[in-house]
Amino acid sequence: MEEKAPTVGQLPSSLISDGQNKGFENPEVGGIDGRAEEKDIESIERIYRKLDHRIIPAFWVLYFVCSAIRSNVGLSQTMNQAQHHDLEEVLHLTPKQVSTGLALFYVCYVIFDFPSNLIMTRLSPRVWMSRIVIGVGIIGSCMAAMKAAWSFYLLRLLLGIVIAGMWPGMAYYLTLFYPPSRTGKRIGQYFTAAQVSAAVVGLVSAGFQKMDGLGGLVGFQWMFLLYGLVGIIVGFSLLWWLPDRPLPPGEEPVRTGWHKWVPQSKPALTGEDAIIHYHDLTRVYHHHRWGWKDLMWVLIDWRLWPLLLMYFGVVGVGIGVQNYASIIIKATNSKLTSIDLSLLTAPIWIVRPLAKYE
Repeated sequence: MEEKAPTVGQLPSSLISDGQNKGFENPEVGGIDGRAEEKDIESIERIYRKLDHRIIPAFWVLYFVCSAIRSNVGLSQTMNQAQHHDLEEVLHLTPKQVSTGLALFYVCYVIFDFPSNLIMTRLSPRVWMSRIVIGVGIIGSCMAAMKAAWSFYLLRLLLGIVIAGMWPGMAYYLTLFYPPSRTGKRIGQYFTAAQVSAAVVGLVSAGFQKMDGLGGLVGFQWMFLLYGLVGIIVGFSLLWWLPDRPLPPGEEPVRTGWHKWVPQSKPALTGEDAIIHYHDLTRVYHHHRWGWKDLMWVLIDWRLWPLLLMYFGVVGVGIGVQNYASIIIKATNSKLTSIDLSLLTAPIWIVRPLAKYE
C-alpha cells in the first residue's frame, strides 16, 4: 500500500505507525510530532495574517469607492432642490426617465458579469481588478458632464459594463490565496465597505451641497467628479498594492506581450512562507477542468434556487433603499431640507452592519 506523503512540518506517518505496530509508545516521537504540528499551524496562521494585511485593506478600499460611485446617483435626486439644482431639474428628467437610467445599469451589470469573470481567469486578476476600478472612476467622473437624458442613459449603461464582475471577481481572487474554509470570513470583512460607503456618501453629500455653484458646477456634479477622481487614483494604486496570482515555488512569472508594460507588484509571499502556503493550498485544491455537464449539475441543484430567491429579495430591497432613500424620507416630511435628507440617509447604513453582528 502506498504511504501517504507527509504534510509540511509533520514527521512521516510510518515513524508513528511502526512504533504502534511494535506494541510500544515512543513519547519522544509523539512529543516531537506534537510540537512540529503546533509550529506548523502557527506558521500557517502567520502566513494568512500576512496575506490579510496585503489583500483585505485593498479590497475594502476598492469596494468602498466603487459602491460610492455606483450609488451616489440616488442622493443626487434631492441635492440642492431649493436652488433647482437636483438631478431632475438640471438634466430636465422625469421621474420615469430617472428610474429607467437607474435600471439600465443593472441590465448591463447582469449581462456582462459572466464574460468579465471568464476574462479575469485568463488574464492577471490584479490587472483586471485594477481595470474595473479605473473604469468605474472614469465613468463616475464623466457623469459630472451629463446634460440630458441620453447622456444619463449612456453613462449608466457604461457604468454597468465596466463594473460587471467586480463582486464575483473579488471572491475568485480570494480563492487564489485562501482555502475555502478561510474565504467566508474575508468576504465578510470587506463586505462592510458597502454599508460604510453608503453612510459616508450620505454624510459627505451634505458638504457637496455647500459647494453648489462653485466653479460653475452644481453640488451633485462636484460629488460625481471628485468620487470619480478618487476611483481612478485607487485603481492605478492597485497595480502595485495587490499581489498577482501565486505561482508554484521556484517558478518565475513570464512577462510577455502587454504584461511588459504593466507595473509588477511585489509577491505576497517569498521564501519558506511561499512554500508552506503552496502546500497548504494544494492540500485542498485539485485541478479539475469544468465542462457543460458540470454546469448543468449546478443549475439543477435544488439548493441553489431557494438561495437565489432569498438573495434576490434582500438585494432588491437594498437597491431600492439605496436609490430612493432620500425620496422616501422626503415623502414622510416635505419640510425637510436637502441637507437634512442627505444626513438622514446615513443612519440606515450605520445600523445595518451593526445588526449583522448582533
